[in-house]
Amino acid sequence: MPRPVPGPEHVWYVSYGSNMHLDRLMAYIAGGRPPGSSRDHPGCRDRRPPRVSRAVELPGVLYFATESVLWTGGRAFYDPGADGRVYARAHLVTPAQFSDIAAQEMYRPPGTDLDLTAVLRDGRARLGAGRYETLVCAGLLDGLPLLTFTAPWRLTDVALNVPARAYLRHLAAGLLETAAWDEAAVAAYLAACPGALGHWTAGRIAGLLVR
Repeated sequence: MPRPVPGPEHVWYVSYGSNMHLDRLMAYIAGGRPPGSSRDHPGCRDRRPPRVSRAVELPGVLYFATESVLWTGGRAFYDPGADGRVYARAHLVTPAQFSDIAAQEMYRPPGTDLDLTAVLRDGRARLGAGRYETLVCAGLLDGLPLLTFTAPWRLTDVALNVPARAYLRHLAAGLLETAAWDEAAVAAYLAACPGALGHWTAGRIAGLLVR
């Protein structure tokens, strides 16, 4: 009987939403309550921070839909099949850490390693019907998979919802933390995302960043 092919020792967890901000991500890793949240996170089995975080651009579209209990307004989702580019941040973590982060986003208890075989083979794996229960492999960076999670539906299958100002400010801060894009580029990018488009201008989003 052939032996199973071992998976990578590290993967890139790609955040395109609020976890682009490293302080917020650490609540999912080390446990605790992020600023402004009403929810405590149990954290990962391995509480070490990411080995490195890198700015990345993914094929696809970021859009806002459903209603966030925390932020109010639309949540960020990723459609890898849509035509566009997504600004994101890749955090180098272990597969166990990725599994535990994903579990917390799926409102599941952490502690069980995800089987990444299907997503690494097919580029996509649906674990459930929930909002962030579909895994996506968006390519490779330095030979390691870029993994994220999103909704099972496509951009065209769901009603869009305008994101709240606090949420947009947080997404912008996470992107700016990478130092890969300036304020003008970040504001223009977010203003063009479906759900924000036609409701938020780049100028209004840039105004959110003024301290």
